[in-house]
Amino acid sequence: MNFNKFLLASLPVVSLVVSSCSKEEQVIANDKTYVTPPTYTFDRNGATTVDFSGQKSRILMLQEIADYVKTQGAGGLAVSDVKLLDMYANTNSPFTNAELNTSVTKQLKDKTAASVDYFSSNSIEQAEERTFFENQLIILGSAGTGAATQGVAGIFEKRYYAANGLEPVQVVLKGLMGACFIDQICNNYLSTKKLDAATNKEDNTNKKLKSGTNYTEMEHAWDEAYGYVYGAGRDADGKNAKFWDSYIDQVNADKDFNTLKADINLAFRKGRAAIVNNDYVTRDAQIAIIKEKLAKVAAVRAVYYLMEGKKSLVNGAGKTFHALSEGYGFIKCLRYTNKPGTNNPYLSKNEVDTILKTLTAGKNGFWDVDYSKNNLETLAKQIADKFGFTVAQAETVD
Repeated sequence: MNFNKFLLASLPVVSLVVSSCSKEEQVIANDKTYVTPPTYTFDRNGATTVDFSGQKSRILMLQEIADYVKTQGAGGLAVSDVKLLDMYANTNSPFTNAELNTSVTKQLKDKTAASVDYFSSNSIEQAEERTFFENQLIILGSAGTGAATQGVAGIFEKRYYAANGLEPVQVVLKGLMGACFIDQICNNYLSTKKLDAATNKEDNTNKKLKSGTNYTEMEHAWDEAYGYVYGAGRDADGKNAKFWDSYIDQVNADKDFNTLKADINLAFRKGRAAIVNNDYVTRDAQIAIIKEKLAKVAAVRAVYYLMEGKKSLVNGAGKTFHALSEGYGFIKCLRYTNKPGTNNPYLSKNEVDTILKTLTAGKNGFWDVDYSKNNLETLAKQIADKFGFTVAQAETVD
């Protein structure tokens, strides 16, 4: 064979007045009324209090990895694993964007599997995850410029494939959306261990600002979570969203999930406004919404790509392998989700590892078309069942 052939809990101390036009909310809490702004805009004494520059940098770093691999593939050229590893760790000025090269304290590697909730006492898995992504980059570099065939790494239709048909760059891109971005959002910056660390709550209540800044520690932590979704911004026409911002749009385009975008955006704005107004009950309710909704985006996309891979089996391996590789990366994201009320992922590490092992267990991995045909929908259903939607809802965007 070849390549061609949320939830808003009932809050007794809070009442809401919603304006559907402006997407504002007036909140009355603790005998105080405040408004959630229609955009993520917060200021103090005429100056912004919002800063997520580090998150923007990491999103752009991951985008540069994607762009570099795409450019090399378009030219039929090999990629350098040395350069890719430098981009992952931000060493040796590897980026075309000079600002990223000078952001020497910012990198993807040291934020991979680095959350306070999941990895502060889990250094073994942390090291394993970082090594996993480094190995994917090395495999990507070893693909060379030859043709990808069964059991042989190479290029097909401008994409690089491992010997088992897995597309390493998709594993890295989607995987780091989980291991870095989701982990930092849900298990670090939105963790009460981070938000309420030391004297953070008292300092926020008294509006004691972080030295040299215009924000409190708690405000900044919330902004950093926001930044991992929206930090890179969009073009003036609203296009060119990156990573989670883009995939939220894609999932939201399906009528079965068409409130996710508004729910996530409102929860971030509402939680930040609650912090400004010392309303920690409302803040915590928004944390639960964000965790639930972001996890669903990852799960829906994982199922979508598994089924897309199954559907495209008849059209040749290239499209199938690309879709399944994206699915692989999104499945890996699920280990980093955080189910509200549990402080655990919707799917455990062992469950995720088992699904990924099963996904690639055919002879020569994805090359075993019959194996994939017989197993993809079962794996998709296993994921969908965990998140309370059906395979049919996720596999078609309508």
